[in-house]
Amino acid sequence: MTPMTSASALTVGFDLDMTLIDSRPGIRACFVALAERTGTHIDADLAVTRLGPPLVDELAHWFPQEEIAAMADLYRAMYPSYAIAATSAMAGAREAIEAVRAAGGRTMVVTAKYGPNAELHLDHLGIAPDVVVGGLWAEQKAEALREHGAGVYVGDHVGDVRGARAAGTLSVAVATGPCPAEELRAAGADVVLDDLYAFPGWLDGYRPASRA
Repeated sequence: MTPMTSASALTVGFDLDMTLIDSRPGIRACFVALAERTGTHIDADLAVTRLGPPLVDELAHWFPQEEIAAMADLYRAMYPSYAIAATSAMAGAREAIEAVRAAGGRTMVVTAKYGPNAELHLDHLGIAPDVVVGGLWAEQKAEALREHGAGVYVGDHVGDVRGARAAGTLSVAVATGPCPAEELRAAGADVVLDDLYAFPGWLDGYRPASRA
């Protein structure tokens, strides 16, 4: 996909895990399977309480440094079999994407998740952003947001707030992931919503204000 070039075009970026999708059941199942396959203890219930950062950060809690790259490759290969069907859309996710489209805008997903697996999730759930960029976390997300001219970035983690701020993009946070509303505000989120059901209403107000 080509980046947006018009300064007036509306492009909204979204995080994936715990913003657009509830991947906790699938990720838990994949970690359980990885533990069984490798004979390594992994507290899968704990792991799914801290979704957001890259996979290698979580694997570092359970594997020695020299094994992390191989375990990440194994996890990603196993992931489609365990995580895709078990994952559901977050409340309001489809409505949020459609609200941007109804406003004449474009949507993109920028996530730390491995890109091909992110696309499998979106295809399975029938959520079709214009652009999907994987493998970026926190401030790294700014590169994709700037490239595609995103004016808004929506996420559930303080890392998403940091990415938006690094890009000079409006940070809209949803308190649906591991970070409570107070933590998101303290990290510098411009707007904090309870969930994505509130996003279309917020967008309706944002568009006239941004034009003004």
